[in-house]
Amino acid sequence: MISTKSARLVIHVFLVLFGLVWIYPFIWMVFSSLKTNQEFLTSGTKLMPEGEFQWENYTDAWFTANFSGYFLNTVIFTVATVMIVIILSSLTGYALGRIDFPGKKTIMVCVVAIMFIPKGYTIIPLFKLVNYMGLDDSILGIIVAEASGAHVLFILMFASFFANLPKSIEEAAEIDGAGFLTIFTKVMLPLSMPIVATTAIMQFIWTWSSFLVPLVLTISKPELRTLAVGMQNFVQTYAVDFSGMAAGATISLIPVMTIFIIMQRYFIEGVAGAVKS
Repeated sequence: MISTKSARLVIHVFLVLFGLVWIYPFIWMVFSSLKTNQEFLTSGTKLMPEGEFQWENYTDAWFTANFSGYFLNTVIFTVATVMIVIILSSLTGYALGRIDFPGKKTIMVCVVAIMFIPKGYTIIPLFKLVNYMGLDDSILGIIVAEASGAHVLFILMFASFFANLPKSIEEAAEIDGAGFLTIFTKVMLPLSMPIVATTAIMQFIWTWSSFLVPLVLTISKPELRTLAVGMQNFVQTYAVDFSGMAAGATISLIPVMTIFIIMQRYFIEGVAGAVKS
């Protein structure tokens, strides 16, 4: 009979080994970014470069491939999109979770159904709509296009959370003379901070790595590209700078990993709270 302590040890060892296998591609990519392009193609799965570390791959990616400009574009694009998505998702979730109105169930069904529409099918009308609004060839147009999705998961998380809060919270605020927006911003939204954090983390990751929308809306204005789209700079007509691409990918992933590591506690709390609700 295996003791509980031994079973836990076996599980921990298995999880550590599984984790190493899981993160090995990322570690390989980081070390590959320090190799020459020739060594990248011939070293296989070997990690360490045989010669000197090629730190110039990072300077080439940052300056020559214009990743410095793409990085700033991506930060503005991602932060603005995350803020808009949090506002829209929380307001929609609050309305669906706390307010009874005719056609509420129909709207919920429609919201869930939108989840199954592939984003690629909406890119043409989205592109036309951005042009119609006069936001083409601008960072604002890319932000509006990226933030305009249904965000069904976040809406349902907010709706589930708000639906399970006691009605007495709103009643007490109403007695004090608070209106709809005051109750939402001063009472309800602060209570939903775990859901807000979860939404922020997940949307940050998705927006930071978004490719289709920024690609389509920056075709005529390459200086507005984001990091994900800027990776194309390493693909030339007759050659591909693989080591430079690895350096660019490392630059792109570091902020995402940093944000997730810092906010993972809030992410877990938010998901757990949504599931319990």
